[in-house]
Amino acid sequence: MDEQAAGGRQDAQRVPGCYRHPDRETGVRCTRCERPICPECMVEASVGFQCPECVRGGGGTGHAPSASMPRTLAGGSIAADPRLVTKILIGINVAVFLAVTIEKSLLADLYLVGAWPPAPFMPTQGVADGEWYRLGTSMFTHEEPWHIGFNMLSLWLLGGPLEQHLGRARYLALYLISGLAGSALTYLLAGGSTASLGASGAVFGLFGATAVLMRRLRYDMRPIIALLVINLVITFSWSGIAWQAHIGGLVAGVVVGYAMVHAPRGRRALVQYGTCALVLGLVVLITLVRTAQLT
Repeated sequence: MDEQAAGGRQDAQRVPGCYRHPDRETGVRCTRCERPICPECMVEASVGFQCPECVRGGGGTGHAPSASMPRTLAGGSIAADPRLVTKILIGINVAVFLAVTIEKSLLADLYLVGAWPPAPFMPTQGVADGEWYRLGTSMFTHEEPWHIGFNMLSLWLLGGPLEQHLGRARYLALYLISGLAGSALTYLLAGGSTASLGASGAVFGLFGATAVLMRRLRYDMRPIIALLVINLVITFSWSGIAWQAHIGGLVAGVVVGYAMVHAPRGRRALVQYGTCALVLGLVVLITLVRTAQLT
């Protein structure tokens, strides 16, 4: 009898598990329906945190869903499909890959190259010749199946959680700026006639932002650090990899990601988009400096 009573008291005192992830104990409850929620399911509200269902339906209060609409951790709007932008980005990459596979001549107009042909000839192609668009198109261009396969798998695994926690607009800004930063550093440090392509710079930006987000949520960071170290070892061990794009994207991802999840609430938009503007300004400056060197 005493053992049963002790067991009952222990069960009563045990921390409840998240209603969506029962294996995760949590002491936080939704301020609307009072169901226990883990950090992944918490949606920051004006007071406390709410669960995804209450956010979407406005249940538990009688108010319309648009009243005091809660935001993501970074201040973005809650979306019904938290992977929509990730799916679109993957779709664009796959579409460009199929187009390049079908029509090989398209590749020459999309990859990143500083100046071609090299000196002493007068360049007729490249960023230095005014084709700045290559900084962006190269982010969505792949030539080998293994290359796009690895990058899209990484994008799917990293992009979904980031899109959910940052919101669509902030997540898209992170992706594009990381990719552009990787392209800019490649343009600056690689040979002027060296061609490069791929979404690796943007993907490494997602790696950096994921590490920042996991630290913010106090998750175990060992898995993401181990995965990042493995990718960096591969980056510097294999020939033919544009390590500049990886490092540029990683640094930009850490900087932008930190601004996204640590911006003070009262000045959130100013800090977040101000940081994005500063990184973009640095991309422009790097491009101008390298262009002056090559011309």
